[in-house]
Amino acid sequence: MSKKQRHTYKFNPHTLRYERVIVSLRERVKKFSFSMLLGIVTGVIIVVVVMQAIETPKERAINAEMQQYRQESRQMASRLERAEKVLNDIEERDDNLYRIIMESEPVSHDPSSYRLADRTTDSNANETTRLMRKTSRRIDDLTTRLYVESRSIDELFAMALDKGERMRCMPAIMPIAKNKCKVVSGFGMRMHPILKYRRLHSGIDFTARQDTPIYATADGTVEVAGKNVAGYSGYGTVVVINHGYGFKTLYAHMHTAKVHAGQKVQRGTQIGTVGNSGLSSGTHLHYEVIQNGKKIDPIYFFFNDLTADEYEEVLELARRENQSMS
Repeated sequence: MSKKQRHTYKFNPHTLRYERVIVSLRERVKKFSFSMLLGIVTGVIIVVVVMQAIETPKERAINAEMQQYRQESRQMASRLERAEKVLNDIEERDDNLYRIIMESEPVSHDPSSYRLADRTTDSNANETTRLMRKTSRRIDDLTTRLYVESRSIDELFAMALDKGERMRCMPAIMPIAKNKCKVVSGFGMRMHPILKYRRLHSGIDFTARQDTPIYATADGTVEVAGKNVAGYSGYGTVVVINHGYGFKTLYAHMHTAKVHAGQKVQRGTQIGTVGNSGLSSGTHLHYEVIQNGKKIDPIYFFFNDLTADEYEEVLELARRENQSMS
């Protein structure tokens, strides 16, 4: 028995009858095409929504790997921060050692002083890439600073080995035995006893008996020795000792010089006797300390000879505003 065909009927108001609707082939094709297109669009939308909502196994693996990278990067940044704090402390200690103990200028710890800074832009990079680049730059800077600090420590070690020699070459005693002299004029502006005007008195004057021994205050080499030496007008019989490391000492208005130019001396070696030569108003020793070409107050270089109370007494005498003896 053949399957009964189904037909569509439409009421015609003019004839007042239901009439069968005849659908043309074109309309059938058009309707079918629209249905197919609607189905395809709906299917695509459903697939996109599902793909966005549900991760594929590959996506899950990639996302898990990226999450692990981010976590490891944060941990590395934390470790780098701790390492940087430790290095900052080492650099600060290093600078203090150079400035205070070794009397030397500290080295520069700025990484930009040794290499060009990384100028890579991060504007178009994702979060993970920016984090990795930032961490990489911090590692580069830390590596450079560690290299600089390593060189600095090597230099500091060499200076420490040389510290004993430096201490022997630094003026550290009074040029006359403390029980045989007295400080009468210190470093600073003083009235000259002969020229009769105020000028810088660039040393300390010690009174003592004629021919009282004068001693080298540190190890060194005699640079100048004699009477009325060129370049030392007014000093009379004078001795200058070059101690190295930027230090020199000068001993003026002596009666006799017992050393000669080029002679090696040690701290405590007698180099002459107290006298009254040159522009001098009485028997005394004029003593100077020169560091890196600049005359400085010798009062700070008697630490090996004096107790705290004795040093305070000498300091008070040296600071008095009075007339110098030369």
